[in-house]
Amino acid sequence: MIIPLAHDLRGDGPLLVLVHGITENRRSWDPLTDDLARDHRVLRVDLRGHGESPGGDDYGIAALVDDVAAVVAGADPGGRAPLLVGHSLGGMVVTAYAAAHEVRGAVNVDQSLDLAPLQGGIQAQADNLRGEAFPAVIAALFDSMRGPLPDAEWARLDALRRPDQAVVLGIWGLLLDTTPTELERAVDGMVAGLTAPYLALDGIDPGPGHAEWLARRIPQAQLEVWDGLGHYPHLVEPRRFLERLRAFEADLAEG
Repeated sequence: MIIPLAHDLRGDGPLLVLVHGITENRRSWDPLTDDLARDHRVLRVDLRGHGESPGGDDYGIAALVDDVAAVVAGADPGGRAPLLVGHSLGGMVVTAYAAAHEVRGAVNVDQSLDLAPLQGGIQAQADNLRGEAFPAVIAALFDSMRGPLPDAEWARLDALRRPDQAVVLGIWGLLLDTTPTELERAVDGMVAGLTAPYLALDGIDPGPGHAEWLARRIPQAQLEVWDGLGHYPHLVEPRRFLERLRAFEADLAEG
């Protein structure tokens, strides 16, 4: 069942869709939105169970994609293909969206599609995540990925997070309730057929061999590592990110 997502639209121009990370909401994009709305129709959504959007029974990636696709269809009845940008969980969502729907391109900000290392860490904390220690585990996870984000920006993000245990466990069911082999098959199925231009921009180095891992699944993918910037490279260096996004988009037009 499609969940009607809270969202906002700003600006005029080609459609650009922004998808936030887990526990956050569309306001996480505030530092970038004014600039992007100068020459785009910017659509920001709150994923189901996040921000002002209601929850649902299903938190699988396919369900999240269907919700976003419904909002995109309403935002641009002409059916023009959007450019999608997703951070963290949003990176997974825009990747799966691009495999299932027509897009101009997709940008995945700091969400490795090789989920095996994350699965190991999440499964090691399974009991804590399902119990009363959940808030402390989530807080520690975000703290570990902060990087050089300024204090004021970190406080802003912390204020808008909504770490709902049921929502997080629903989304992380893919990690908690599968074997490594099942997880790999799920990811391979999620990206199958993705032929659109694709940029993976990481602030945390995904490690040796990742470029080859990614190329086997998304041959056209560009991988950039802005090492040392942590989980929020787009907010640590917003000007650099905006310039890179516009360069990626310019290449789409030339192609």
